[in-house]
Amino acid sequence: MKILSTTAIAIMLMAPIAALAGQVDVNTADAETISAELKGIGLSKAQAIVEYRQKHGPFRSADDLSLVKGIGERTVELNRSDIKTSRQKK
Repeated sequence: MKILSTTAIAIMLMAPIAALAGQVDVNTADAETISAELKGIGLSKAQAIVEYRQKHGPFRSADDLSLVKGIGERTVELNRSDIKTSRQKK
């Protein structure tokens, strides 16, 4: 009988949670929501997204996230299907 490591068990338990991640509107979401919903985005990067949005205005597309320091094209591609960019009314 094979015994699973603690790490393997943790990964198995977390897999369903990752599958439940949903779309997030990066133009309206707070940092906590962004970090919870997007893969590879921790709280500090999520805060940088919110600060960039406040300073430069709403994101027009998912690709605009790569303008935020610390967010690369790979992270955008990894999350593309979960990133929404709503149109902000003036």
